[in-house]
Amino acid sequence: MAFLKLRNSELNPRYDGIATEYMRFGELHGIRWDFAFFQMVVETGSLSYWRGTRSGDVRPEQLNFAGLGATGNGERGESFKDIETGVRAHIEHILLYAGRPVDNPAAERTRKVRDWGLLTPWRQAFKRPITFADLAAKWAGNRSYANMLQAVAERFHSDACRGPDPRPGLVQEARRLMAKDAGAKKTAEVTPPRSPGEELAQRAIEQAKVEGNDKRSGLGAAPEPAPSSTPYKVLNTPPLPDKQIPSTVLSAKAAGLDAKTGTEPKGALGEKSGSRTALAGVVASKAKGLPETAAPPAANQKCRVWTASYGGQKSIIIRSVADQVVNFTVLDVNAGLEAREADAFISAYAKNGTIAGEYANQAQALDKAFELCPEG
Repeated sequence: MAFLKLRNSELNPRYDGIATEYMRFGELHGIRWDFAFFQMVVETGSLSYWRGTRSGDVRPEQLNFAGLGATGNGERGESFKDIETGVRAHIEHILLYAGRPVDNPAAERTRKVRDWGLLTPWRQAFKRPITFADLAAKWAGNRSYANMLQAVAERFHSDACRGPDPRPGLVQEARRLMAKDAGAKKTAEVTPPRSPGEELAQRAIEQAKVEGNDKRSGLGAAPEPAPSSTPYKVLNTPPLPDKQIPSTVLSAKAAGLDAKTGTEPKGALGEKSGSRTALAGVVASKAKGLPETAAPPAANQKCRVWTASYGGQKSIIIRSVADQVVNFTVLDVNAGLEAREADAFISAYAKNGTIAGEYANQAQALDKAFELCPEG
């Protein structure tokens, strides 16, 4: 919770117990609930929901922390009655990916995916435990989603995780709820009983120390038994979709960025994957020539500055107009893929937008963006 509040200084008090619920349901089902929590951070913008600035996203009142059923084209997805149910639905959907669906899931989306067998061929292609990286590739349909989860995890482990627990009472509350759950009717499972979630998580962490940090993101559940029939052949991954999802789409002001320097103080929203490329394996194309300047808005026009990221080190400014407001989006892009990522972003988030400048880093781009739009 301390980590979440660092990323969202305006966190609604209603979410005070959300980490407790992730621990409760994660350990109940043997799921790596820390990475489920990080996925919630990515999906909801650290529960800011981008302050309502991204069209088509789930609304805060839906308490849908993983975008379940939000399939695009205005479909907002499912709504849940309380935070407990919303978290339970998220964990149960991850459990479905791990091959251990529950009989009576909280989300209708989970029920449909289970009943239609949509994940069965995909799961049977694995002869090892399914990881969050595997889940990410299937969940979002693009390679950058796994990098987003890993970037949040790395930030947590290098920051909040290193300090003392400021509120140990939350863990005690989770233990109390887990004891209550243990006394209730056991959730039906399709495979034999597992070890407790805490033991599984510790085992995964110890394995990570041996194999490297990139292996610490296993879901936690045991793999589905291998099918008796001829195993599926793992094919090459399909080409990256034209419309990729950037890791953050945030108002610079909401993100706590300094309007003059464009730097990100401790606790600002958003996450970048450093030198990691979100498009590994994609053949890089030569970037198109980009203009170096952009015109400021007219005297009577309002403007806003935003940030978004595909995980690269370079930045470009995209100028677009929506509802008579001029938007300057500083988009972090990967070297050699500037034009492709800009086109994908414009197509998805900045209709009729234009590339207005290319810069060596985000700070330079933000400096220019705030020069064009001082009100930010």
